[in-house]
Amino acid sequence: MTVHFIGAGPGAPDLLTLRGRDLIAACPVCLYAGSLVPEAVLGHCPDGARIVNTAPLDLDAIIAEIVAATEKGQDVARLHSGDLSVWSAMGEQIRRLKALEIPFTVTPGVPSFAAAAAALGAELTLPGVAQSVVLTRTSGRASAMPSGETLANFGATGATLALHLSVQNLGHVVEDLTPFYGPDCPVAVVFRASWPDERIQRGTLTTIEGLLADDIKRTALILVGPAIGAEGFTESRLYAADYDRRYRPQSADSPWSEWRHGDD
Repeated sequence: MTVHFIGAGPGAPDLLTLRGRDLIAACPVCLYAGSLVPEAVLGHCPDGARIVNTAPLDLDAIIAEIVAATEKGQDVARLHSGDLSVWSAMGEQIRRLKALEIPFTVTPGVPSFAAAAAALGAELTLPGVAQSVVLTRTSGRASAMPSGETLANFGATGATLALHLSVQNLGHVVEDLTPFYGPDCPVAVVFRASWPDERIQRGTLTTIEGLLADDIKRTALILVGPAIGAEGFTESRLYAADYDRRYRPQSADSPWSEWRHGDD
């Protein structure tokens, strides 16, 4: 019996990996975070599967469901929204599974910051503008921020910031970042990226608070930085005519031994 942790993507049910889909279809038990995972994803569950919404459950109850499946020799699909590598609470579940010697796998999903960038039609790392993306948040009820992980520290880098779980603290975000990015720095708030009711609000650090609709209190991502909507950036050397391509394979399947000493 294996527990398969699966990133269910940002919201749109077709932004699910093929591997994730196939694992869901093969598992007789599915535990899903109902507050953020769309029910359409559950359509991949096999007939007769036990489907449990874990939104109202605590960690002990979730692990009890997994143990019960284990005792029956059943595989479990454990669905979380977005990608499992950030803010998924997967780590504490895996720690429990390791202690119980229950095997598990992890299948990544499309992260919400990527879906938000896609909604904006934006590349977050533009030549000469920004070459780093910081995924962060402000302190909340579930988790406090470590002392060194402040908006001021991240803002000092000039990187593109993707702030999760922070739209309710937008005033604090604006106050902390304006000294580093300036009042005219572009900001975008993407509400429920990739969902049917997705909404986008663009502005600057000066204007964004006044522009944002009052009903956007959660499930929104804030993107801050000069790369958001930039136009006059330098073109990458990647596709320049005189760029030395000796280390670029001709196909994704080309083995290193075939191309590392080639002329491209």
